[in-house]
Amino acid sequence: MAALDLFGRRWTLRIVWELHEGPLGFRPLQQRCDAMSSSVLRQRLVELAEAGLVRQADDGRYELTPLGADAREALGPLSRWSERWAAELE
Repeated sequence: MAALDLFGRRWTLRIVWELHEGPLGFRPLQQRCDAMSSSVLRQRLVELAEAGLVRQADDGRYELTPLGADAREALGPLSRWSERWAAELE
């Protein structure tokens, strides 16, 4: 239930999605997330870091941890299902 609570928070899945291709600085990550407010992004990054899914690298950029990459991979089937669901709703 804790994982569902974390992933159910606004923007959390988007942040994990945007970081799956590699590390990003705060501003580039914010821009990729449709310019979400900096306070919300900061809060979500703190929550994801506390959960062990994201870390801040020595160069200041944010990246998925191995656990975060596993979570992204585990969400793959849900992503594929949602694409099929959206197609059926059209």
